[in-house]
Amino acid sequence: MTPQLEIQLIAVVVAAACAIPGVFLVLRRTAMMSDAISHTVLLGIVIAFFITKDLNSPLLIFGAALVGVLTVAIVETLTRSKRLGEDAAIGLTFPLLFSIAVILISTYAGNVHLDEHVVFQGDLVFTPFDRMNVFGISLPRTLVMMGVILLLNFALLAAFYKELKLSTFDASLAATFGFFPAVMHYGLMTAVSITAVGAFDAVGSILVIAFMIVPPATAYLLTDRLSRMLYWSVVIGSVGALIGYQIARAMDTTIGGTVVTVLGVQFAIVLFGSPTRGLAALAQRRRRQKWEFAQTMLAIHLLNHEGQPSYPEEARVEHTSEHMRWEHEFARTVIRKAQRNGVVKRRDNTLFLTESGRVRAREALVN
Repeated sequence: MTPQLEIQLIAVVVAAACAIPGVFLVLRRTAMMSDAISHTVLLGIVIAFFITKDLNSPLLIFGAALVGVLTVAIVETLTRSKRLGEDAAIGLTFPLLFSIAVILISTYAGNVHLDEHVVFQGDLVFTPFDRMNVFGISLPRTLVMMGVILLLNFALLAAFYKELKLSTFDASLAATFGFFPAVMHYGLMTAVSITAVGAFDAVGSILVIAFMIVPPATAYLLTDRLSRMLYWSVVIGSVGALIGYQIARAMDTTIGGTVVTVLGVQFAIVLFGSPTRGLAALAQRRRRQKWEFAQTMLAIHLLNHEGQPSYPEEARVEHTSEHMRWEHEFARTVIRKAQRNGVVKRRDNTLFLTESGRVRAREALVN
């Protein structure tokens, strides 16, 4: 493979690996926890490096995972104290742990390739140059590591799918069935930590957050089923990574920033155009509900006066806008739609309820 293909493959693998735990973060409304963990794992990396003196040591992932879980524990402890909300607890915890890591790097690891640039932007362009042999095949180290993490995330998803699903949507019911939602929660956060540190050197914390949150949030607008949301999250993240790389290469600009921009554009397109939850569909649904409600109010008005001496006056077309306090054009449109939908009939200048209109008015009054 050429270096360009390897970079794209790494980006796709990172996107897929981040999307899987990211779906559950979005559904649990703990999306900002990925921001906290993707920053605080740096402290675990630094401490593990001080112990091993080796940036390629697997203990770095272990240390990062521990600090990720520690971050979650601190945030939940502060939240349970009722003194702080979850957002404030996250805002207090991750800057503190992240700042400690940055101070340690600048003070004791100035000559090591572990700096703020790596933390924020990553070095995706240079990943093909750091290689290792796997069964006699030379592959980028990041590709191998993220491939293993992707397989691990898939394996955990397959093994604990129903437990994660139930504990995400109804933790109390999950506890009743003996699924240990707290264990599922901390297991998920451990997976988030491991995934974040695996992607750290390649894409940086900003792109890790984007891959974990934006594709799942986009997929959430497309489907109500968890399985499909997982699928679409992986697809959206992978496509965004590939398109972002091609644009960055053509414009000779940063890959990470371009990929994040593409992911944001994808979200904006779906946010506006989603057939179920998009802004356009929502506006159309509200417009339809407005006309449906107006027709129901017209039916109730006519039903209330049926059989009364005042009916001829109340059922006049001109009187409708006066009684309902509608503008004349709006009233004419409501009457026209009500006739088309079989709610009312019009004879000369008088409106009469149809049987379906009468049923509609009665059901509205009962409800």
